[in-house]
Amino acid sequence: MNYFAHGREVLDQPYVLAGVATPDWLNVVDRRMKTRRVTAEKFLDDSDQILAQVARGIVLHHDDDRWFHQTRAFAELSLAFTVQIRDLCRDDPGMRPSFLGHILVELLLDAHLIELNVDRLDRYYESMSGLAVSQVATAINRIATKTSVRLESWIQRFCLERFLYDYLGDEKLLWRVNQVMNRVGLQAVPEEMVDWLPGARRDVTARAADLLTKNRND
Repeated sequence: MNYFAHGREVLDQPYVLAGVATPDWLNVVDRRMKTRRVTAEKFLDDSDQILAQVARGIVLHHDDDRWFHQTRAFAELSLAFTVQIRDLCRDDPGMRPSFLGHILVELLLDAHLIELNVDRLDRYYESMSGLAVSQVATAINRIATKTSVRLESWIQRFCLERFLYDYLGDEKLLWRVNQVMNRVGLQAVPEEMVDWLPGARRDVTARAADLLTKNRND
């Protein structure tokens, strides 16, 4: 899952919402910095309510990812996308089709959920904008395997940039994907892939209910 799919059920709980976003934030801030479920659990009953709620969000994130990645729909879509991307980029050995197939299922599911009700994404960012960012950063640094001084500035940027809206357009989505590719040291996705995205969107939309139903991997 990606940011919006993780957070859509906790829009009225801003610090839990920050927690469910945390593992994805750390992929940007420092990919070696992890928030493990077993560690987050230790803070669920902490007297510091911000810390406890951030921890709860981290636990929810890991629980969501565990069942989501085991659904039949995710396995089938990510494999299908991997094959299609490999065919499209046959002459580019640095593309990592399996990585792209995985993340595009998640990004396009976010796009589908946002398109169903854009007002809910407005609420998502309204909730995030009320965070005490320095306290959230402190909470994450307590839970994570290492600390980072970049957390506070990244959370502020995330709230201001509001890039989840970009998932609704193919060109902007491709640009965001290439930001991810650059961050992980992979070659950029070719512009021609913008013509492939509408079909991929339809495929994810058709399987959205299956993607969001737990224990559908049998």
